[in-house]
Formats: sequence, structure tokens, C-alpha cells
Amino acid sequence: MGDPFENMAVDEALLRLSREGPAAVTLRLYAWARPTVSLGYFQTYDLTVNDEACRRLGVAVVRRPTGGKAVYHDREVTYALVGREDAGFFPPDVLGTYRAVGEGLVRALGLLGLGAEMAPEGRPERGGGRDASCFAVPSAFEILVRGRKVCGSAQVRSRGAFLQHGSLLLSFDARRTGEVLAAPAGRMGAGDLGEAAAGVNDLLPEPVSREEVCEAVRRAFAEVFGVVLEEGGLTREEEAMKEGLLAGKYLTEGWNRQGGGKRL
Repeated sequence: MGDPFENMAVDEALLRLSREGPAAVTLRLYAWARPTVSLGYFQTYDLTVNDEACRRLGVAVVRRPTGGKAVYHDREVTYALVGREDAGFFPPDVLGTYRAVGEGLVRALGLLGLGAEMAPEGRPERGGGRDASCFAVPSAFEILVRGRKVCGSAQVRSRGAFLQHGSLLLSFDARRTGEVLAAPAGRMGAGDLGEAAAGVNDLLPEPVSREEVCEAVRRAFAEVFGVVLEEGGLTREEEAMKEGLLAGKYLTEGWNRQGGGKRL
């Protein structure tokens, strides 16, 4: 379980250092120490977050370095994939990377007993474009089971490196998701959100643990990309970078409310 602000600081530190480092790939799987709303890099805070509900319910709010729409993080496994475009595992473009990662996620869900598929490229938004929630509608190559979105992803690319975030739901709380997000005109209600998205344990006959989901993702990525994943912690340089980003960015109201304006 990770502090929400530290989670984002770690992921950005890995991205920043990967720009100058060797062409390696890091897969990080984690959970959240408390329920959290993460905003996409370009989202407007006041149009996305229901401040009153978040305060009342003890929900943290943090802005991601990746794009996309807001995610309510609670019962899920979050992945962060960091790599260089020249690493050789992924195509050097946004959609190509989404497709490659999607293949790994489809394989992982298959290992858990779920028949998953990727949303096709160019899928229409069906009225969900104005919704604040990532899970209102699938984007190209995001993961569906029985037509419902189970994993939402977002990406940022910077100076030859990329970071892709994804939220793989264990269960989906449509009511709470709608409660902590703001409600601009056209936002889907809890009933519609519940039809649009689901968690792994909402779809399986017997529930699986977070650890089982993590193991399925690790195994699937190793198989799909033909690699051996080695477990490890942060280097001293990564730890120092994380601490600087945490103090100077992710723990500041300015970043989380207003954002930075420029790409990394």
C-alpha cells in the first residue's frame, strides 16, 4: 500500500531518470494506502473533483503526470510501466504502446479465468466524452470483459521515454466514483457507470486477491514480452528524485489544483 502522493512521485522519478539511463523497462504494481482521486494531467480541478465529498469521505486528491481522465482508486491494482522508446519491447508511438500493453493485460485476465478483449481503435465515445471519470467509456486498446471496461490507462511521453499508468479494478464502486467527481452537464449517473465498467471480482464466480492479480500480470507480461522480471527497490538516485518531487510538487496544493502547464 502506497501513499497516494508518494506513488505519483515514484512514477515520475522513474520516468525522468529513464530518459538518460539504459534502455530498460520497469513494471511497478501497487495499491493505495487510502481512497484517492487522481486527476489527469490536463483536467481542470473544479470541473473534475467534488471537494466537499472528498473531504467528507477522507478521499485524497492528487494530479497524475499522465493524461486521461480522473480515476477513483480504491479496490484495484495499479500498474506503472516505464521505459525508453528504444528499448525494443514497445512500438515508438502512443497507440502502439497501448496495444502492446493491452496484449499483456488480456493475457493476465485470461490467467485469472476471464475472457478479455481490447477496445478497437477509433471506438466512439457514445456520449461519455464530457464525463470526468476514466471508466465512463473505453479508449482505443483499453480492456473490456463482456463489454465492460475493467482497466483504464493513460500515458505520457518525454524525451524518448514513456510512463503508462493503468487502473485494473478488483471491484468497481460506481456510486462512490460518481460521488467524488464533479458533475458537469452530461455526466453519466451511477447506474450508467455500473453498466460501463466492472471489476475482476464483479465478474468472476470466486473472488481473487490483489496478490493473485499482481502475479497474473507479472506472469503475463513475462510471457508476452519474452522477458524475465527481476524484483527490486528504488536506487539511491531514484529515491532522491522521488523525495524532491514529493516535497516540491506532489504535496503542494498548486500542483494538485492548478497543474504545471507544460509537459515534463
